[in-house]
Amino acid sequence: MQIFLDTADTDEIRQRMQAGLVDGVTTNPSLIAKSGANILERIEAICAVVDGPVSAEVVATDLDGMLKEGRRLREIAGNVVVKLPLTQAGLACCARFAEEDIPTNVTLCFSLNQALMAAKANATFISPFVGRVEDAGGDGIELLHKIRAVYDAFGYETQILAASLRSTAHVEAAALAGCDAATLPPKIFDQLASHPQTDSGLETFLSDWKASGGASFV
Repeated sequence: MQIFLDTADTDEIRQRMQAGLVDGVTTNPSLIAKSGANILERIEAICAVVDGPVSAEVVATDLDGMLKEGRRLREIAGNVVVKLPLTQAGLACCARFAEEDIPTNVTLCFSLNQALMAAKANATFISPFVGRVEDAGGDGIELLHKIRAVYDAFGYETQILAASLRSTAHVEAAALAGCDAATLPPKIFDQLASHPQTDSGLETFLSDWKASGGASFV
């Protein structure tokens, strides 16, 4: 499963790219607004750090506006994925971009029917919002399983990008559901390689090594 960072902070991205475990980045207007940066400049800066997909979202709500903004975002770098809202205009734009070989990430998905429409529009990625589905009383993980089952049954190539993940348990569940990718806040990403027993085991090993004389390797 690909792991994306959900952030517009270039420092956060650089710090976590070092181990080669980050496959891409997702952003949105809210994240970029918090950074105080110009949207085009910040996307360009992120693309300079990340080799993988970088989702950059349009802010227009009409088809013509989405087409114009999406093409402008795509001009920034070859790894930009144009992020579109799951609306009628967004789906029409998605289908048009598929014809132009412009990759897309259809976002704000909350139902199987929406995911089906995105696949029929030839979206590159569909982003079901697990946490927000649960906020509304639904089962976000079950939604991932349903989308996976339908996509597999009909051979849709749209990749499932689990979004709005709020815990390591969400990440595990997304992987078990067969998601192609998951996008995580840096805080959750940092927790994936952590476990209390790993910490205690390492502490014991180091203590025993010190007790044995702690010979240097150099």
